Amino acid sequence: MVQSRSHRRHQDINVKVGDRFPLTIRRLGVNGQGIGYFKHKVCFVPGALPQEVVVVEVTAVHPRFLEAKIHRLRKPSRDRVVPRDDYANIAGGFELEKLAYPAQLRFKRQVVLDSLEKFQPYGYRAYNVRPTIAAPHEYGYRNKATFQIRMVDGHVAAGLYKAQSHDLVDMAECAVQMPATMKVIRTMVKLIEELAIPVYEEKHNSGIIKTLVVRESRATGELQLTLITNTAKLPHKHQLLDAIAEQLPEVVSVMQNVNPGDTPLVWGDQMIHLAGEEYITESLMGLDFKLSARSFLQLNPEQTETLYEEAAKALELTSDDQLVDAYAGIGTIGLSFANQVKRVWGMETIPEAVEDAKQNATLNGITNTHYEAGTAEEVLPRWQKEGRHFDALVVDPPRTGLDDQLIEQIIKERPTKFAYISCNMASLARNLRRLTSVYHVDYIQPIDMMPQTTRCEAVVKLSLRK
Repeated sequence: MVQSRSHRRHQDINVKVGDRFPLTIRRLGVNGQGIGYFKHKVCFVPGALPQEVVVVEVTAVHPRFLEAKIHRLRKPSRDRVVPRDDYANIAGGFELEKLAYPAQLRFKRQVVLDSLEKFQPYGYRAYNVRPTIAAPHEYGYRNKATFQIRMVDGHVAAGLYKAQSHDLVDMAECAVQMPATMKVIRTMVKLIEELAIPVYEEKHNSGIIKTLVVRESRATGELQLTLITNTAKLPHKHQLLDAIAEQLPEVVSVMQNVNPGDTPLVWGDQMIHLAGEEYITESLMGLDFKLSARSFLQLNPEQTETLYEEAAKALELTSDDQLVDAYAGIGTIGLSFANQVKRVWGMETIPEAVEDAKQNATLNGITNTHYEAGTAEEVLPRWQKEGRHFDALVVDPPRTGLDDQLIEQIIKERPTKFAYISCNMASLARNLRRLTSVYHVDYIQPIDMMPQTTRCEAVVKLSLRK
């Protein structure tokens, strides 16, 4: 079989790990790494920015691409800034911290455009992709810290993993976190070490404490602490809880989640209430929401209101509308829109979240909502068979996007008002390939929920094609 010219080019390049050569960075990849071309072969360089000229050192050779690191920066970008965090180029989650914020916003809009170009939904070249809405604060916005706990150099350490590894980076500070969350993390590291509570060790699946999760309420200042452990046993539990009460009075809820074994999942099934309340309360869109430890809430509460406001604009709701909230969670979206519609119908796969949504409706005196446990692709057809018709639909799916069966149901039901909130531009563009068989994309509004990272959200306004 005749090889393609491109394939022969890849095969003919003689390069090995440790080789160095100059490289001009053309653009950023979806994960924030610089992309250049060495003899027509793609080379990924973390930390490098577009238009920079760098001398790189090859770290990995693959059949179709190279990986490299910056050896020397010859010509820096005008958009290069000094990151606040020393580990911005080491740990995952800070990929854009060396990029000036206006350039971060342009990058996130470009991610939308690149995803559309890749999947090519109907009419994509004519889509109105608006400029990214900036976050009001570039730092100190993140209301939740999920830090792994390990032993590093004989001491308890808390932090995040290096990119594509399980090597922990101990983080004494973290500029994107709300300061109080980091105070709790660092105090807990000290207490765990003082009390000699065994820390999880992956190699032998031993030890107790695996992860600390701390969430702060912007509205009340309350904090919730969850210890994720390898077993239900928690040595020195009473001493630890006494110390938390004394040194961290702002922590009003202490929970334990049991997640045994070496698993990529953060959470296990068993939840134990250790001290204080089982919830903290956050306020969004003028409503109060009780948050249990596993409740999903956007990590930037201030910008979450912007996200919901943009979704409301896209929906153009009226008091006669029946609104379906297809990924309801604890009810934040549907309840925020309840005063604009006749009724909200929500479904969610996690039963505990459904109960939280019902409680949050009661907490806010909202009586025109109905929540059920189940997947949208299961519940929506049943509601249709029961004779319920829906005028409006809002979806905020996980990163995997909409389920194929749900897309079929949407195309069948064809609600006239449709807003798609997406946290993954690739799955969004892929879903639009099917949805645009009956819907027109009026516009896509990117929103920066997480400055300094490559993560982006978008609100899509869809209307039925004529």
